[in-house]
Amino acid sequence: MCRWAAYTGPEIFLAEIVSRPEHSLISQSLHSDEGKTETNGDGFGVAWYGERPDPGLYRDTYPAWSDPNLASLAMHVKSGLFLAHVRASTGSATSRNNCHPFVHGNWSFMHNGMLGGYHGFRKLVDQMIPDALYDQRKGATDSEAAFLIALGDGLQDDPRAAMERTVAQLETLARTHGETPFMRFTAAFSDGRRLFAIRYASDRFAPSLYLRKMCQFGGHTLVSEPLDMGKYPWEEVPPNSFVTIENGKVDIAPFKPPL
Repeated sequence: MCRWAAYTGPEIFLAEIVSRPEHSLISQSLHSDEGKTETNGDGFGVAWYGERPDPGLYRDTYPAWSDPNLASLAMHVKSGLFLAHVRASTGSATSRNNCHPFVHGNWSFMHNGMLGGYHGFRKLVDQMIPDALYDQRKGATDSEAAFLIALGDGLQDDPRAAMERTVAQLETLARTHGETPFMRFTAAFSDGRRLFAIRYASDRFAPSLYLRKMCQFGGHTLVSEPLDMGKYPWEEVPPNSFVTIENGKVDIAPFKPPL
């Protein structure tokens, strides 16, 4: 499975999350401690917000540890809200269109997890994407599909309810047409103002998610696994939770898809 990190707060260089820490996201792309696979070398991506409402986006299919452009970008770009992701494919091709984050308008989205047996009912998943958004379907992942389905189901108006409905629909498909584990879903997404995250699974093995107030920067970071080797305390987000960070305040609420 993939690894990701997201930050919101005062502007910092992307490198403070992506490359500088001892167990940075680039380090995790080569040696993950808590992922299903140790190596996450099937591409990477970063989406960052600046002076425009829509995020900047850089994705490629190279392993994150071997891309000098990523290292340079991270050292020179500052942002007060960004998402970064390193990918371990669960079956979809290694292509730029399958790399996270995915972006539509002012929204960005990235995911770690799986939909059990997805490739056996992928057509049914695609049919859940609204016609008005289907031309935005560039890749073949369940992650991108979930993002577009949620956008069409009210993500702008009520992010938690929209994602609960989307996850419920996808999990129901997996239970009917797929295989176990039906749903493992840890995601982060943003509208450029708020940062959201979900930790959920249909069994007791929800992918890892941690939160920490970055005192040296004054912001908050959400990560698949801690960026250091035990030097600082990280709060484990409970399974079946929905996280909202807005104006420096953190809210963790139950996440209950209506199955």
